[in-house]
Amino acid sequence: MTTKTDQIYINLVIQGNTNAFATLVNKYKVLVYSVAFKLLNNKEEAEEVAQDTFVKAYKNIASFEGKSKFSTWLYKIAYRNCLDVLKKRENKYKFSVLEDVTITQIKATEDTFISIERKERSEILASCLEKLPDDERIILTLFYYQELSLKEIIEVTGFSEANVKVKLHRARKHLLIIVKNTVEPELIKHYGRK
Repeated sequence: MTTKTDQIYINLVIQGNTNAFATLVNKYKVLVYSVAFKLLNNKEEAEEVAQDTFVKAYKNIASFEGKSKFSTWLYKIAYRNCLDVLKKRENKYKFSVLEDVTITQIKATEDTFISIERKERSEILASCLEKLPDDERIILTLFYYQELSLKEIIEVTGFSEANVKVKLHRARKHLLIIVKNTVEPELIKHYGRK
């Protein structure tokens, strides 16, 4: 379904055709759920967020102006719903300000990471992402997992372009530190010091 086709269904929904909305839900339900799950890492919460996203989208579909893709508009609703859930959680991650990472440290971490099997890397990366503060994890998830452009991330989050770029840069550096601190002790444990 293209953007033009989406608009046809949106117009039908605005005219009262609920079946047209069901078509949009079927097209985007996996995307909305996956973004919610990646941001919340909880199946039940992700299901609730996905459901709330479509309820809000249905109620507010007349406000969709078509300035962006319909999927971006849905991501924005899902993102805000996820933020609401994260705010309600009692235990939030709190991290101190990170020290600067040198090019050598980044290179060493990348070299270490290359030596780990692909499946292990995926599991380690998922675990390390969970250790990031919510805003950093969200930015990385939208950029790398959901493959949203910077423009789409700006629209979804409401952050300025400069803020998104800074957050993306800091999140990458922070993730590398977490990966290094996770991977190197395991390698030393298994293979001893170099």
